[in-house]
Amino acid sequence: MRLVYIDIDTQRPDHLGCYGYTRRTSPNIDRIAEEGIRFERVHASDSPCLPSRSALITGRFGIHNGAIGHGGSAADLAPDGEPRGFRSTLGVASWATRMANLGMRTATVSSFATRHSSYHWLAGFRESYDVGKGGLENADEVNAIALDWLERHGREEDWFLHVHYWDPHTPYRTPESLGDPFRDEPLPEWLTDEVRAEHWQGYGPHSAREMGGFGVNPAMASYFPRQPLECPDMSAVRAMIDGYDCGVLYADAHAGQLFEKLDALGVFDETAIMISGDHGETLGELNVYGDHQTADELTTRIPMILRWPGLGPELGTENGAENEGRVDRAFHYQFDVAATILELLGTRVPRSWDGESFASALRAGDEQGREQLVVSQAAWTCQRAVRWQDWIAIRTWHDGFHPFPEWMLFDLANDPHETRDLSAARPDIVQEAGARLDAWHAEMTASSRLPEDPMQTVLREGGPFHTRGQLPKYLERLRETGREHWADELERRFPDEL
Repeated sequence: MRLVYIDIDTQRPDHLGCYGYTRRTSPNIDRIAEEGIRFERVHASDSPCLPSRSALITGRFGIHNGAIGHGGSAADLAPDGEPRGFRSTLGVASWATRMANLGMRTATVSSFATRHSSYHWLAGFRESYDVGKGGLENADEVNAIALDWLERHGREEDWFLHVHYWDPHTPYRTPESLGDPFRDEPLPEWLTDEVRAEHWQGYGPHSAREMGGFGVNPAMASYFPRQPLECPDMSAVRAMIDGYDCGVLYADAHAGQLFEKLDALGVFDETAIMISGDHGETLGELNVYGDHQTADELTTRIPMILRWPGLGPELGTENGAENEGRVDRAFHYQFDVAATILELLGTRVPRSWDGESFASALRAGDEQGREQLVVSQAAWTCQRAVRWQDWIAIRTWHDGFHPFPEWMLFDLANDPHETRDLSAARPDIVQEAGARLDAWHAEMTASSRLPEDPMQTVLREGGPFHTRGQLPKYLERLRETGREHWADELERRFPDEL
C-alpha cells in the first residue's frame, strides 16, 4: 500500500470548497474529496500544533501522553517511568512505527519537530526532511523535497509519505506572485463592521486591535505584507480573510503537484491519500483574529479526507450536488482516523492508544463514531470543551487575558461562528456539559500514569506558555490605547502575573 498524508497546518474545513466554501480555494483537494470520504466532524483532541501532532503520533489524549502546551513541563511527552522496557511505548506504538513494522518505507517532510522541539514526532519515520525555516517555508520549498522523494520512491510498493504545508498559518505570507485572487469575493456575512467595531473596543492577544499578538510591530508588515497588524476597518478584515485563503489556495496548488507526480509515475489510482491538518483557525470569532487560542469549534475541528482503494465513494445528493463523494458525519478524533488506517492496513491498534478504529463501519458503508468529544487547549488559554449533538460547551481555567467566562455555550447548528454565548440562558445544558466533562476526566485520570492532570501542571507553572510574562507590557498597551478599564480588570484578575 502507498499512502500520502497531506498535512495542511491551521486548515479550517469551512474554507475548503468540498466543505461548502464559496471561494475557489481548493480545486485539487475537492477532487480527492469527490473520489473518497469527507469526514464532517473530526476534531483534534488537543490543540494547537504541538499537542495535536503529539496526540496523533502517540494515539493518546494529552491528558495521557502529557504534551498539551507549547512550553514548560507540559510541552514534552511524559516518560514511561519504571514500566519502560528496552524500547519505550513511543518506540513500539507510534503511528509511524506501526506502519514501518508492516514493511512500509516511512518518511516525513516537515519542520514541525524542529520548530517545536518535538522530536517524538519522528518516532517511526525512517526518513526525515526539514526545509530548515522553522515553519516559515512555503509549499514550493516543501515540494522541492517531496516531489524528489516521489521521483525516487513513488513506484515502490509500500510507503507512507507525510508532507506538511504551513501556508495558511500566520503570519500570512503567500508569495506576491499569486496576486490577489479573492479581491472581488464577498466577506463572511457574520463579520460585519458592527462586530468588528465591538471587537476593536475589546482586548486580548490577537484581538482586533493587536492582530499580531500583544501589540503592533510595524516591522512585521515589511516581511509579511499580507498580514494585517490591527483591524480599524473592514479593509483589514479583508486582508485577514484573503491572506488566509491565499495560503489555502497555495497549499492546494502544491498538493495538486503531488497528485500530478503520482499520475506521471502511474500510481495515482492505487495510492491512498489522506488530507487533514493539526487544528483550525479563528478568523475573528471570539475576537481572535488569525490565531488558534481556544478549545472552540473553529480551532479544534479539522478537515479529514480519505481516498482509500477499495473504499469507493457513494454518490451524494447533499444540497442537490452529485458526485460529492462519500460523507461521514460521525464524531471522531484525529487519532481515531489513524487507528482506522492501521486496521485497514491489516495491523492491530496498540493497546496503549486512546484512538478507536472504525474500519469495519467504513467497509460496511456505515457511520460509526463517538457519542461526544472532549477537546483541550493549553498553549494560549487553559480550556477543555465538550462537543456533542449541536452543542459545544467550553470550560475555562485561564482565559489567556481574554474576557472569557468560566463557561461558554454555543449552538453550532444556528450559530456556527460562536457569536451568542447561551451559557446564561441554558444552565441545564451547561450542567449537562459539566457532568460529561467530569465523567470523562474521572475516566482519563483513572487510567493515567501521570502524577497530575497536565492542565494542572500548566496552571501551576504560570498558565499558558504564550501569555507568561506578557501582562505588564500588555497593561501599558491597553492604557496607551484608551482601554484603561480593561487594564484595571486584568490587573485585578491576575495579580500574581504582575
